[in-house]
Amino acid sequence: MTLKRNWIALIIVLIITAVIGYNYIYQDHRDIESEQAEFTMSSAQINQLFSENSTSAEQKFLNKTIEVSGFITDINSNDITIDDKVFCQFSNNLETSLNKNEKAKIKGRVIGYDDLLEQVKLDQCTIINN
Repeated sequence: MTLKRNWIALIIVLIITAVIGYNYIYQDHRDIESEQAEFTMSSAQINQLFSENSTSAEQKFLNKTIEVSGFITDINSNDITIDDKVFCQFSNNLETSLNKNEKAKIKGRVIGYDDLLEQVKLDQCTIINN
């Protein structure tokens, strides 16, 4: 009789684990465009925080929505670099009238810091001003 109870308990644990795993993997995606930015700063400010202490800055900013402003130094079909300090990746191709050396304000989610290029990385970006 205890063997049957052990099998039932095992099956219940597996079902609960499967449900929790499914909900974790397939959770709703965040809509960064509609979220309120938690931080607003210049590209130089956020880059300085990461270059001085990347561990502390990651704890503060990682996976947070921020607004960054500065001058565009590189623009491609789906990314913009601001002041050579912040790399902003867009979900879709850019359809904007912005050009190099123009001031821009961009909102996105912080995904990390590239030590080699010394750039803060953002994804799911949107342009706040044109």
